[in-house]
Amino acid sequence: MKIFVPAANRQIKEDACAYIDQLTKPPGSLGRLEQLAAELAGMTGNLFPEVTPPGVLVFAADHGVVVEGVSAYPAEVTAQMVYNFARGGAAINVFSRRIGALLEIVDVGVAVPIDNERVIGKKVRRGTDNFAKTEAMTPAEAEQALHVGYEQAVSIIGQGARTLIAGEMGIGNTTAASALLATLTDEPLERIVGKGTGIAAERLVHKQEVIRQALALHRPDPAKPLEWLAKIGGLEIAAMAGAMLAAAERRIPILLDGFICTVAALVARQFAPNVADYMIAGHRSEEPGHGIALGLLGKEPLIDLRMRLGEGSGAAVAFPLLAAAAAMVSEMATFSSAGVSTAEAKGEKER
Repeated sequence: MKIFVPAANRQIKEDACAYIDQLTKPPGSLGRLEQLAAELAGMTGNLFPEVTPPGVLVFAADHGVVVEGVSAYPAEVTAQMVYNFARGGAAINVFSRRIGALLEIVDVGVAVPIDNERVIGKKVRRGTDNFAKTEAMTPAEAEQALHVGYEQAVSIIGQGARTLIAGEMGIGNTTAASALLATLTDEPLERIVGKGTGIAAERLVHKQEVIRQALALHRPDPAKPLEWLAKIGGLEIAAMAGAMLAAAERRIPILLDGFICTVAALVARQFAPNVADYMIAGHRSEEPGHGIALGLLGKEPLIDLRMRLGEGSGAAVAFPLLAAAAAMVSEMATFSSAGVSTAEAKGEKER
């Protein structure tokens, strides 16, 4: 993929910091909202960034590794949840409505045919293969999934989205995400691999062993990102990464969701390092590997509500903080415009 992601604009960010200090409040008194507003300015190249409406893309795909017993739910739940999304009954539907988001559901690799006009059909293949036994997909299929995400992000941005939220649905995807993350860190699998959909302790140990064996079998190398993704990744993870690349290329802020999404962000960074400049961590997931993934990205989450659902739900819940930060800059008065004395003016009078 030929991607050019510019670095965030440092000068605009510095200008935003200076302007925020002139707003009618003690410097720093709005805490991380001030930092967030400056980051948004640097991302967008606009002192007064626009983040509304957000665009939510939920990519759905199945994982062959589910046959190894790594999930508490059967594989057919992926398709069942896609239909639930289409009916508007899932958490991401509810939260998207509350924030006025543009929402699209994309079938990039569900194992069965999906027949619903509210689902965008971009199926690369019917789920991945079981990466405990063979490579999950071919490099060409991984690249195609990246392109699906890229094109869907271009489309939703063209419809007016000013923030990207990438979500996912795919039974077994915490296993794929854990395998990808394990190749990027020296942390032991026991600190990376979590319960996902809520598996019992003995099955968690089995899940870790499945990943350990897969890594020994494939020896995936993140320095060769397309092959790495093909060996142990997921179609929806690839699509999310592609969407992030498209957003960053267009200076659109990316609000990250939980564990799967953050691993997809690390995948995107392997293709274009500057993409991380456009990422904001929405929340901290209960999945143990999420903290490790956030650390690799150098991101501190905005909220921690002990969520672990996925779908983009945590990012959607966090989005009002972005809207508040942007509104703070565009709508608050400065000391000068409001005729309010500054602390410096008080010091001048006393002298």
